[in-house]
Amino acid sequence: MASKIIIGTRNSKLAVWQSQYVAQYLQRRYPHLQIELREIMTKGDRILDVPLAKIGGKGLFTKELEVDMLDNKIDIAVHSLKDMPTTLPEGLKIAAITKRIHCGDALVSNEFNSIDELPKGAVVGTSSLRRKAQLLNYRPDLEIHDLRGNVHTRLAKLDKGEYQAIILAVAGLKRLGFGDRIKQIIPQSICLPAVGQGALAIESRSQDEEINSLLACLQDEDTAIATKAERSFLATLEGGCQIPVGVYAEVLNANELQVEGIIASVDGKEIYRDSVIGNPEDAEQLGKGLAEKLLAAGGLKIMQDLGLCTNLG
Repeated sequence: MASKIIIGTRNSKLAVWQSQYVAQYLQRRYPHLQIELREIMTKGDRILDVPLAKIGGKGLFTKELEVDMLDNKIDIAVHSLKDMPTTLPEGLKIAAITKRIHCGDALVSNEFNSIDELPKGAVVGTSSLRRKAQLLNYRPDLEIHDLRGNVHTRLAKLDKGEYQAIILAVAGLKRLGFGDRIKQIIPQSICLPAVGQGALAIESRSQDEEINSLLACLQDEDTAIATKAERSFLATLEGGCQIPVGVYAEVLNANELQVEGIIASVDGKEIYRDSVIGNPEDAEQLGKGLAEKLLAAGGLKIMQDLGLCTNLG
């Protein structure tokens, strides 16, 4: 059994917290294991003045860690699952997915307690096309402005009065001790979450059996099943395209997995939303089937009209 693990992490406070959480869990399980955290800056952390959708989307927060893992500079990397591409580099795998603490999005404001309380024309900050489209679908009168930076930076911009409200992940706020800043957990009827939101993914080298055996204790099976469906949904829609999509899957019982998803236009004027229920054993097919259903309903036309994706059809 391995005696030492080097964990690679982004250098944001949230990413370090997440990696420390994994390290502490492993340390309790394996008291004699030596664990080192190594902070690595990613492209997504370096470029903060450009919207995420314009600089490449998925992989912005993972690539540098993956390169170091393949070069044997680190043994594992801890990611927010929502940041991970659906296709991993050859030689790497997701070794474990932790239990989701909360999948939702939060409204944070110093003036207003809910989306419905925001005045007409209120300035709302978010870096996510998914959030922007769904908020505009519900409240087309809002002014959605781009917001980049780590959680602390985003909260500071709100406190300076640059925005009347901002939207952040519930999980990140709670993990960093900012749960008291949440004014509203936005209902999923208004805003479906990102793929894997609220769960952590531990990435490792596929053939590193010693390390992978240590990581097995971190796996939460229900979250792994649900996010398998969500990632299959996204994989079916991908192809280099940047399009607002949201999806949430939940294991209802031993025989039922529910998957709900949306495809939206960037301005929120068109949203195609549907859900499916099936056996948890068919998670991948359920996600794929729902994506195909939404594409057929009109989602494909949204993509084609916007010129965001040309290889689906």
